Amino acid sequence: MRKTVLMALPLAFLMSTGAALAGPAMDMAKTRIEAIAKGDVATITKDYGKDPSLAWIGGPLDGTYASEKAIAEVWAKFSTAQGEQTATVGELWEAANPKGATVAANVVFAGKNKVPVLYIMTYRDGKLVDEIWQVNPPAK
Repeated sequence: MRKTVLMALPLAFLMSTGAALAGPAMDMAKTRIEAIAKGDVATITKDYGKDPSLAWIGGPLDGTYASEKAIAEVWAKFSTAQGEQTATVGELWEAANPKGATVAANVVFAGKNKVPVLYIMTYRDGKLVDEIWQVNPPAK
């Protein structure tokens, strides 16, 4: 039991200081979410790496997109459909190691429609290489 307590203390400390440990991927993700809310497709697409992919799961844009051009078109469609909108970020967390970082966020985009999503972004070498946009409607 003593080992468990000793191991839990550093973990509890790390969890309570998570915001202080956020890395560049977290900052890029926050900027990206703000750009999506503003409908700023140029900013949304500027951080893509080579051969990016977007899995959009649910809603009218459901599909897998595998080129910068195709992904930019999807973001333009979303921005046009939503009009002026805001983004409310709930949980936002990052997992990182020397090979890359993944940021996950629960976000509600509210424009013409309210779109709750689990948004997962994977970065390698400072570039966005993979993202999942899981439309996540509330339970009824």
